[in-house]
Amino acid sequence: MKVIVDAFGGDNAPLEILKGSVDAQNELGVDIVLCGKTQEIQKCAKENNIDISKMEIIDAPDVVEMNAPPTDIVKGGANSSMAIGLKALANGQGDAFVSAGSTGSLVMGATFFVKRIKGVRRAALATIMPSDTGAFILLDCGANTECTPEMLSSFALMGSTYMSKVLNVNNPRVGLANIGTEEIKGGELQQNAYQLIKSEGKVNFVGNIEARQVPLGDADVVVCDGFTGNILLKTYEGVAKLILTNIKNVFTKNIFTKLSALFVKGGIDSFKKKMDYTEFGGAPLMGISKPVIKAHGSSNAKAFKNAIRQAVNYSQQGVIATIAENLPK
Repeated sequence: MKVIVDAFGGDNAPLEILKGSVDAQNELGVDIVLCGKTQEIQKCAKENNIDISKMEIIDAPDVVEMNAPPTDIVKGGANSSMAIGLKALANGQGDAFVSAGSTGSLVMGATFFVKRIKGVRRAALATIMPSDTGAFILLDCGANTECTPEMLSSFALMGSTYMSKVLNVNNPRVGLANIGTEEIKGGELQQNAYQLIKSEGKVNFVGNIEARQVPLGDADVVVCDGFTGNILLKTYEGVAKLILTNIKNVFTKNIFTKLSALFVKGGIDSFKKKMDYTEFGGAPLMGISKPVIKAHGSSNAKAFKNAIRQAVNYSQQGVIATIAENLPK
């Protein structure tokens, strides 16, 4: 399998991207195609003793800035590493594309260059997140701040397919993020989406789910508009960081707490790993006709390696074909 990588996307490019790509190549046995400024890639690899001799490089003279308007990728940014990488994916030069660059630009570029699955109105950014019972998928996480009931219904189908195919969850429970569990809760969007998802009967719909239920694992798929999803995602990340920081402070307060930490180190390490976003790597851009993965903007080598792992799994499990087959015609 061949994965195309945006070597200049994200805060830590290109160094961490190169390190993560090499790790993925060695551990997963995938072929890597790097997109970016050839001379800078080669210089960075040489200065840091990173062997990229087995990787192909597609030269891209420009970079999409993180704060650039999304439309720039199809205008002034058409020669950027992200745009050229997406075009290479569309042309069949690779099986999947991974970038830690601007979310808005990636959504726009994937939609414009790679195209959506026929029948999908909007692509959704789907993030895999930890819960008390394992993991769940949250979509949309920011690609669409305004949605229609039909869009939320398609998100439910796409998320359910991913959990079933990639994470092997049998009959995934789909919940609609809302301010209450009652059927009449929420605004017009949530109420109409509830009835549509329920009537279509294509997923195991468990109804509305409140924010406090999400981390407890009451649903395997949490569906919402991108505005709600992004707030939920960022709050989740902030609370996790707060908890881990305070646990560390408790056990490093004095000599006695440091000694007691030795007895619970295994449990603490397990909890830290469970809450570590780098274990999941990135978010699939669901609804696009070929695998596109958005890695975290601050991805280190480990996170980017796992984003490539996610791209491999997403591609090989036939998620896109299953979504296409089950969408309303």
